Amino acid sequence: MPAPAGSGAPRHVDCRAFARAAPARVQSGSGSEAVMDGKIWHSAAAGFEAARRMDRLPDGHRARHLHGHGFQARVRGALPAGAAAFPGGEVEALHSRLAEVAATLDHRFLNDVLNEPSDERLARWIGCRVGLPLEVGVQSMATRGVDLDGAGRAHAWRRYAFHSAHRLPNVPEGHKCGRMHGHGFEALIHAEGVSHERLDAAWAPLQARLHMACLNELPGLENPTSEMLSSWIWERLRPELSGALHVAVFETASCGACHDGHQWRTWKEFTLDSALMLKRAPEGSPLSRLHGHTYTLRLHLAAPLDALMGWTLDFGDVKRLFDPVFRSLDHRPLHEIEGLADCDAATLAQWVLAQARERLPQVDRVDLHETPGCGATVQLGGAAPALPV
Repeated sequence: MPAPAGSGAPRHVDCRAFARAAPARVQSGSGSEAVMDGKIWHSAAAGFEAARRMDRLPDGHRARHLHGHGFQARVRGALPAGAAAFPGGEVEALHSRLAEVAATLDHRFLNDVLNEPSDERLARWIGCRVGLPLEVGVQSMATRGVDLDGAGRAHAWRRYAFHSAHRLPNVPEGHKCGRMHGHGFEALIHAEGVSHERLDAAWAPLQARLHMACLNELPGLENPTSEMLSSWIWERLRPELSGALHVAVFETASCGACHDGHQWRTWKEFTLDSALMLKRAPEGSPLSRLHGHTYTLRLHLAAPLDALMGWTLDFGDVKRLFDPVFRSLDHRPLHEIEGLADCDAATLAQWVLAQARERLPQVDRVDLHETPGCGATVQLGGAAPALPV
């Protein structure tokens, strides 16, 4: 594919030649001693405004007309050695590289850059020009996009909202979730090898059943925890969507559960307001100066499903047990924490993972974003982080 005119001619990269970089080993703990092995992925995001027309869509499809979006490109990967000028500078380096590529698309007519500029084709184009072995995602609307996994397979995704009541009948007496209450739920559906229109068609019958309903009254949802709801949705979408399928249910904006047909995973999200300076940043780097972030910290947990409770863990218990770690970070100067080697996203995420597992051994992954989409993921085990990018 040719480089866009006036773009500074970013070099073409043969995506087929990408080799997966060897992930870094986690060295984490309260001191200098390593307490676990794991893998580190860095991530970055950059936006651009652009117009396009999708000529290959059927007549009458609204995207055949000239239209525009505020796109967001996202990348994530295990960076090779030397990807940053200094240890701890990986997020800044990756963001700068992605932002440079995104700038070549900003305020452009995308059809002048590549034929049929779908979300998937844009993601492949961006990934090739960033020139690193990365997972790539393009979000064209707040509720939809396409992610390319580490093998280059495309997963379309949609985010659907439904407003429902429920109660959990098996919780202990006095637990607040035992009372009838409600949520503005969201379901994030990732499906391999399908269009957004196919996702919409498969989802429509479920939207009609879930929206403005009491979940306990639906067959199979007598105990409608987030875990049970995610697998209930998965089972009903599976016959319509043949590729890999991931269903994530957001019970609130900060917690939920994901099901992929094999296991349940849950997460709990926190916001930290902290000060820092990077100890390994060279003199003159802005990162060496005292500055701050509003971090987004997400704990991911893996545990067997409790057959009676219908959940893997109580989100309230996760919050309570993690609270000492949270309070040690929030509204604090991170570079003054004893035993924390540095304050870059990856080192801090390693430290959080080790501290969290002392209280919650079910935690096996930590995402830490300094700004939206820019940060690091640390995960135990060999598998790459689950979608979404």
